[in-house]
Amino acid sequence: MTEKIAHLYPAPLTGPQVPLLEPATGATLAGLRLASVADVAAAAEAAATAQAAWAATPFDQRAAVMRRAAELLRERADTFNRWNVRECGSILPKAEWELNASYEQLHNAAGLIAQPHGHIMPSSVPGRTNLWSRVPIGVVGIIAPWNYPLLLAMRSLAPALALGNAVLLKPALQGSVCGGLLLAELFRDAGLPAGVLSVLPGEADVGDAIVRDARVGMISFTGSTAVGKRIGELCGGLLKKVALELGGNNAFIVLEDADIEAAASHGAWGAFLHQGQICMQAGRHLVHEAVAAQYAEALARRAKALRVGNPDTETVHLGPLINAQQRAKVGGIVRDTLARGASLLAGGKGEGLFYEATVLGGVTPDMPAFIDEIFGPVAPITPFAGDDALVALVNSSPYGLSAAIHTRDLARGLELAQRLKTGMVHINDQTVNAEFNVPFGGMGASGNGGRFGGPVNAEEFTQSQWVSMVSRPVTYPF
Repeated sequence: MTEKIAHLYPAPLTGPQVPLLEPATGATLAGLRLASVADVAAAAEAAATAQAAWAATPFDQRAAVMRRAAELLRERADTFNRWNVRECGSILPKAEWELNASYEQLHNAAGLIAQPHGHIMPSSVPGRTNLWSRVPIGVVGIIAPWNYPLLLAMRSLAPALALGNAVLLKPALQGSVCGGLLLAELFRDAGLPAGVLSVLPGEADVGDAIVRDARVGMISFTGSTAVGKRIGELCGGLLKKVALELGGNNAFIVLEDADIEAAASHGAWGAFLHQGQICMQAGRHLVHEAVAAQYAEALARRAKALRVGNPDTETVHLGPLINAQQRAKVGGIVRDTLARGASLLAGGKGEGLFYEATVLGGVTPDMPAFIDEIFGPVAPITPFAGDDALVALVNSSPYGLSAAIHTRDLARGLELAQRLKTGMVHINDQTVNAEFNVPFGGMGASGNGGRFGGPVNAEEFTQSQWVSMVSRPVTYPF
C-alpha cells in the first residue's frame, strides 16, 4: 500500500509520476510526482519575486521562522525518521542523529542572522564613509544527495533562507520526501512566505535547469565528483557562485603505537556506518606493517558481529544499499580486488541490496578497493612502513576530504596531519565527523574548500557590497 504525499507539494508539478521504492523490500512507498524544466522556470520566477520582501523582513522575524521550523522538526521527528528509514535504508539511530543535527542547524542559522554583517572601512578621501556589508545573493539552488537527505539539504537551506535568500531545492529522488517535500511543509507551517522555497524532485534535467537559470545566483551541490565538476564548469561559465562538496576516499591511519582495539572500533564505525554510504567513510585503512595483522584481526572480528537487515522491521547495524546499481558497484570492486590478490577477512557477500560488513587484507595501491571511492561497507587494509611512505599513500589519491590518525604521540599525529592534502583530519578519532560551528569541506577532487559551518555560512550564502557616501559632492577636474 502506497502512502499519499500529494499534500506535501508546495505547488503542482507537471513532470511524470514515478514509483518511490523502499530499498529493503522493493515495495512502492509512494507515487512521486517529478518536476519538469518548465516547473523550474516557474519556481525561479516565483522565488525571484518573493525574495526581495523576504530579505527586507526584519532579522528577528526571519530568525523566528527558523526557530519555529526547528520546533516543528522535533514535533514531527517520528514522521521524518520513518521516511528516512524506509526511503533511504537508514537505521533508526542514524535517522535520529540526522534529525537532531538538522535541528541544531536551524538554531545556528537563527543565531547567524543577528551577527554583524559588515564593517565601516577607513577612507583616504576626506569626509567619505565606506560601508562594506554582506547582502543576499538572491535565489540559491541547492542540489542534495540521498545518503543524508535531511541534514545535507538543511546545512545549505537553513543559512541560505536565514540570510535573506530564496531557495530552489532539488532533493535526490531517493530522499525526495525526507529531504524535500517534508521540508517544504515544515517551512510553510513555520511561516515562510510563499515562493521563498520551492522543492523540485526530478532527474538530471531538473538539476541542469536550476544550474542554468539566470535568476539563480548560486548553486550549492553535494554529490559525486564527476557531477560536481560539470556543475563547476557550468557555474564558471555563467559567473555563478558555487559550493561543491564532493566524493572522498578517506584515509584511516593506524600508527604502530596506536591502541589497536580503540582504532578498530573507530575504523569499524567509519567504514560501516550507514552501509559505508558516506562521503567521509573510512575508505582506505592504512596500517603500519608492525601492527597490520593485529588491526586486521580486530577489525574483522567487529565486522563479523554486525547484523544486516531491514531497518524498518528489525534491529540491525546495517540496512540495505540504496539501489541495485550501487550494490553492483560494491560487489564488483570487492571481486576485482580479490582477483588481484587481496584476502577476504570478513563479509564479501549479501542478498538483494544487503551487503555484509567486509574487510579486505593485503590491499595494494594498484587495486580497485584502494583507488576507487567504494561507497559501501568495505574496509580495505593497506600496510605501510614509515611516515614518508604513509604521506605518499594518502596524497596519491585525488580526493582530500577527511582523514583520521591513531597514535599515542599527539605531536607526531599533528605533524603528519599538516603534511596531508586533506580538508579535515581527526587525531585519535574517526573520519565521519562534523561539528556545525566548524567549517566543513575538502581539497582536490573532494570539493572547493570549507564551505559549510559556523562563520563561513555568512560568507558562502551572501555576496559583498561596498557603499560609500559623502555629505557634499566634491568637484572633479572635469
